[in-house]
Amino acid sequence: MAYKIVASQCTNCSACEAECPNEAISEKGGTFVIDPAKCTECIGHYDTAQCVAVCPVDKTCIIDAAYPRYQPA
Repeated sequence: MAYKIVASQCTNCSACEAECPNEAISEKGGTFVIDPAKCTECIGHYDTAQCVAVCPVDKTCIIDAAYPRYQPA
């Protein structure tokens, strides 16, 4: 499952964008979004998703159940 950013919770601090090892996070329409095609949940890079780790607002970066879990090659 990819992560997603809850737009109503996002403060647009941009902390997550620089921390994403897959460059899956970008600013669109005044808020940050995660491209599910690029999100690997930081598997293979970190033990925890970096967007979650650096976000100053609890429960802003959450698992998007609409996408299957990332499976490393």
